[in-house]
Amino acid sequence: MRKVVSFDCYRTLINFDTRTATHEIVKDRLAELGVDADQFHHDAYVMRFQGVVDAYRPYREIVRSTLRNVMLLHGLEYRDEDGEALIEAIKKFKPFREVPDALRRLKSEYDIAILSNSEDDLISYAVDELGVEWDYVLTAEQAGAYKPLPQAFEYLMKATGRGPADIIHTAQGWEYDIMPTKRYPGMRRIWVNRYGFPGSTAFQPYEEIKDLSELPGLLGV
Repeated sequence: MRKVVSFDCYRTLINFDTRTATHEIVKDRLAELGVDADQFHHDAYVMRFQGVVDAYRPYREIVRSTLRNVMLLHGLEYRDEDGEALIEAIKKFKPFREVPDALRRLKSEYDIAILSNSEDDLISYAVDELGVEWDYVLTAEQAGAYKPLPQAFEYLMKATGRGPADIIHTAQGWEYDIMPTKRYPGMRRIWVNRYGFPGSTAFQPYEEIKDLSELPGLLGV
């Protein structure tokens, strides 16, 4: 049985630029009220994290409620079409340039899996954009839980039939993927540090690459 390289999807494979997409929706209202855009988007990021660690609910609901709540926090009027516009933007996000070629190379030696904080319908748009045949496409909807909760990673192991020693988990998300997988001894963990964030020795061992172009060589392909 081949080892599995599992991937976070959004921000690891797909340029999940919700900040820009959200800003396009709210920029006029931010300017009208003099709201600091950096603070607004930081608050949205924190609220989205809080949304996924509560009891499971569909990702669309989290997208809508996060946007509504951060707009309420900063005094902006929320409209139902705002949430729908952000969901439509998510469907159109594209892969990072180096990703499809790296995935094709890895596919020759490994099974490949997506483990995404998404739902089955939404992730299908990303899968189509990536243009490779996946061995496993796993979502929070299937697991009934979002990363960083243990249930998400336990579902990865159950669905693939692999233990930690046979999984190479590869992700950009520090708090969603790298920190929580420390609990699985033997799992190889690769941090795709696209944005030059500081890491932490407290969560070693993990390996660090700047983007997916480095991954096939690192894994001997």
